[in-house]
Amino acid sequence: MMISAVLRSALTALLCLAATAASAQSLKILHVTSYKSDWAWVQDQAKGFQESMGDAEIVMRTVDLDAKHNSAEQLKQAVAQTIALIESWKPDLIYTTDDVAQSEVAVKYLNGPTPIVYSGVNKAHADYGFDKARNVTGVLEREHFAGTLSLLRDIKAAPKLKLAIVLDDDPTWQGVKERINTELARRKDVEVTHWLQPKTYAEYRKAMTDLQGKVDAVGLLGIFRFAGADGKFVDYETVLKWTAENSKLPDFSFWDTRVERGTLCAVTVSGIEQGRLAGRMARRILVDKVSPASITPEATAKGRPMISLARARKLGIPIHATTLLNAEVLTRFSWDPQ
Repeated sequence: MMISAVLRSALTALLCLAATAASAQSLKILHVTSYKSDWAWVQDQAKGFQESMGDAEIVMRTVDLDAKHNSAEQLKQAVAQTIALIESWKPDLIYTTDDVAQSEVAVKYLNGPTPIVYSGVNKAHADYGFDKARNVTGVLEREHFAGTLSLLRDIKAAPKLKLAIVLDDDPTWQGVKERINTELARRKDVEVTHWLQPKTYAEYRKAMTDLQGKVDAVGLLGIFRFAGADGKFVDYETVLKWTAENSKLPDFSFWDTRVERGTLCAVTVSGIEQGRLAGRMARRILVDKVSPASITPEATAKGRPMISLARARKLGIPIHATTLLNAEVLTRFSWDPQ
């Protein structure tokens, strides 16, 4: 019995030492999100990233800048807390998602010892000075405008589509607007006749009401920063629900969260694919010891057609069976009872 007890004690000590050693060898990754971790887009990027890290032993912590809800002062505080965490925890790699995390955090660590991998970035790699940094690479988010137009044309036929596009004041949308205009310059079958940028929720509703009958469809891009009567930004689901209930115009976007909340159609940018590609880059850096500067930034190519059949029915638009068979089809709105 005495020997057994000694052996158990020794085994316990060895296991503790092994656990401590394994913990010490774990790769520390700090995920800095521009928005909130409860948003599906952010969750998908994180999930894809962790998938691609494979069997690498990692400890991943997440901080949210919550730029779509925070005031300028609150964002400043969130950034300060993030920097303090970086300095104290000293991660092996910083994973930054979407543009605010680049402009507020990543740019402060250019050419530093800590590698940075990003995803969900709308601006160009060079816009943040990343092209001159030896420690940064990542995944660009490029909306599937041509694919979405093709899907929209399958649903809403017209010799020349007249579009309106809605933006809020988030600087992210400027790059999207430039890319859309570049695509439009190559086409004669579509034109954007209205670029709308309401400041408040009331202005948005008036603009959408005035728009009825003037265009063939409306693109809902920036719909997060419309101030309500209390001065706070109105939740985007509220914006999209009002739109589905009050607008007779077919609408489109580029993200699955919009179609889930009533937007008619999109060829979506996949958050999972964004995260997977970023994770493969991070693994090459941390496991294979590849320099970030030698990994070329790139965009994900895979898009996913989505259609809100609930919205189509509300608009009274019949959709051909072939179009439905080639898309992910949602038969209900996110606010409908289960």
